[in-house]
Formats: sequence, C-alpha cells, structure tokens
Amino acid sequence: MGTKGKLRKSVFILLPAAVCLTLLFSCVKKESFSEIPQIGFADYYNMFDTTKIAKTGVLTITFQDGDGDIGLNPWDLSPPFDTASYFYYDYFIDLYEKKNGIFVKDTTLNPPLRYRIPNLTPNDPNKAIKGIIVDTIPLNPAPVWDTIMFSMFIYDRALHKSNVVFTPMIIVRRP
Repeated sequence: MGTKGKLRKSVFILLPAAVCLTLLFSCVKKESFSEIPQIGFADYYNMFDTTKIAKTGVLTITFQDGDGDIGLNPWDLSPPFDTASYFYYDYFIDLYEKKNGIFVKDTTLNPPLRYRIPNLTPNDPNKAIKGIIVDTIPLNPAPVWDTIMFSMFIYDRALHKSNVVFTPMIIVRRP
C-alpha cells in the first residue's frame, strides 16, 4: 500500500474518532447556578468523649455558586475583608437554645461561630462550583438547655449573601 493509501486509511480511522469525541464533549452539560450562593443543610452529629458528654458537633452543609467566588485566601486582608470588618469571615453559624418551648438565639458565645472558608474558586473557565463544607463546632459540655439548633449562611467575595438554613432540633442533654 502506498503513502496515499496509508494516509486515506488513517483519515478514515481518525475522522470518525474525532467526530465522536467532539460530540461526546459537546453533550457534556456545563452546570450553571445563580451567582448568589445557595446552601443546604446536609448532616449534623455530636461527638462524645468517653464519659458520653458531647464536646463537639460536626455540621455539614452543601453549597453551590455560579461564579465560584466562595472562600478567601489567607492574604485577603484588604477592605472589606480586613480583620476589623464584618466580612473578615464568610461563614456564619448561630446557635439557638430551646428555652421554655421557644428557640432563642444565643448571643453570649465567645468567640462567636464565625469562620473563613478557604478559596474554592476552580482554575477552570466554567467557574460554577458545588460541594460540601464540614465544620467542627465546640459545644458546651454542661448545657443548661437540652435542645439546640443552628442556623448558617455564607457570603461570597462579591458580598452576595446566601440563603439561611437551619438544622433540625438537636438534643444535647445526656442521660
């Protein structure tokens, strides 16, 4: 077989393969979400020590963001992310205690449950992201009230506030 025959045979093999790959990748749908982050409650459980006292809780939330601008770098300290700013933190959790049948926000936590999410922006032209965030929360080892719940929300770097979600009621009093 001559050079032209080998070339023609290669084209007949490579062309259909290229067409198939193009069709395959053009069918992969790029996810698109709102540029305002959305979060959802995923899971919560208490971690007990050997004396069966809950010392910490593990909270898991889901997130999605259309432009992927969730999280901060350690060097993001210029306004509005400076240490004196409300936006120094981008993940906010509030504790509610059930007192006489009504959930009341605990404003005495020191320090409050505020965190900085690490920069999660993908290195990809499609910046839409989704995932989970798992956080360990310190608990009062001798709670006055036996039932709590948490609310949480996040901010992205454009200062878009996500929706606020709540955990179900959590029993913390041990027998």
